[in-house]
Amino acid sequence: MKNISLDITKAEQFLKSGAVEAYEGQVKAAQEALENGTCPGNDFLGWLHLPSSITPTFLDEVEAVAKTIREKCDVVVVAGIGGSYLGARAVIEALGNSFAWLIEDKKNPTIMFAGNNIGEDYLSELTEYLKGKKFGVINISKSGTTTETALTFRLLKKQCEEQRGKNEAKDVIVAVTDAKKGAARTCADKEGYKSFIIPDNIGGRFSVLTPVGLLPIACAGFDIKALVKGAQDMEKATGKDVPFAENIAAKYAAVRNGLYSQAGKKIEIIVNFQPKLHFMSEWWKQLFGESEGKDGKGIFPAACDFTTDLHSMGQWIQEGERSIFETVISIEKPNKTLLFPHDDENLDGLNFLEGKRVDEVNKMAELGTRLAHVDGGVPNIRLSVPELNEYYIGQIIFFFEMACGISGNLLEVNPFNQPGVEAYKKNMFALLNKPGYEAESKAIQEKLK
Repeated sequence: MKNISLDITKAEQFLKSGAVEAYEGQVKAAQEALENGTCPGNDFLGWLHLPSSITPTFLDEVEAVAKTIREKCDVVVVAGIGGSYLGARAVIEALGNSFAWLIEDKKNPTIMFAGNNIGEDYLSELTEYLKGKKFGVINISKSGTTTETALTFRLLKKQCEEQRGKNEAKDVIVAVTDAKKGAARTCADKEGYKSFIIPDNIGGRFSVLTPVGLLPIACAGFDIKALVKGAQDMEKATGKDVPFAENIAAKYAAVRNGLYSQAGKKIEIIVNFQPKLHFMSEWWKQLFGESEGKDGKGIFPAACDFTTDLHSMGQWIQEGERSIFETVISIEKPNKTLLFPHDDENLDGLNFLEGKRVDEVNKMAELGTRLAHVDGGVPNIRLSVPELNEYYIGQIIFFFEMACGISGNLLEVNPFNQPGVEAYKKNMFALLNKPGYEAESKAIQEKLK
């Protein structure tokens, strides 16, 4: 099988000749720092060779638990926030039927996601929907005390036990958490839940190839072995000994940093022409946003779904401030075939498309958009994906993870921490008068006077 590929020609032209190749030494040093564990955040490098370390026995264990859940549940709620749900949701929505919630599937449960907000209406409507349903819960939290997830899990645990009884609930609630410590680990041990471990050396946004992502994906009925195989092949294709000219992760990191530092492009828009990739873009936003946005540095990650957003954001992208560049994820071959029909009246004037595949029109929209945006001063990178399946999704995941690690080192930041995320939590706990935050509560009340 061929790999995903990268075309940077429409981005290089915005840089001086040879600018990307000039990054080769820096990229090599950045990748060696990852390999040697000499970079900032070196205690969170477990993702680097994760794909090649995953054994068939481990995948069999994940699939066995997923099979039990599928047999006992009509609905599975994944409770998690950030990296604890975005990767799984990205894969499930990319591979699943766009109208899955309307289709009764006797083989696989409906997968829902919660614990990623504190919306009272949302949670109330979720609990109403689950009444009378055979549902299970995958609780994903290293600490078990993250407010959004902990609040949701408390509600779901109570409802599941009331509807199914404690003994049956025990078989359909699974914890993905720390090996030894934390509230979620304590709860899992006390209640006798099946559990999987979140490795200490893998941060949330890099965790989709751990049970954090693999278990929900398997519960949805998708082939996690093919997903991992794709990641394993991309691990080899982007290794430190792969020549710079052939290493697409290295080249992506180089060109985006060149555009940032040399061409003043401060915003990267990830673009897709396939609606199923919406949450892949959301996962990408967290991966690069949390990894690079610190120390007053970092490319701002944004996302658009085309052609939909061409009718809302298209004007700004075409003619607004020239501080942006685009990375387009392009799917070469769709999984379905749909032809334009003939219409005798031809009131819409579209009979010239009769007999053409819908994807042919979409591809011309993609090409036309790329050409227009480049003409308008927007550098364009294209990631070409042969087709949308588990294998290539695995490649995409590891490609972006490797590129992100290299890119963060090029920026000279710690790509693996997120100290800024804690600021809102401290204020929230102070405002809620959480025990232990008395001094912060007093200080914030003074600010509000």
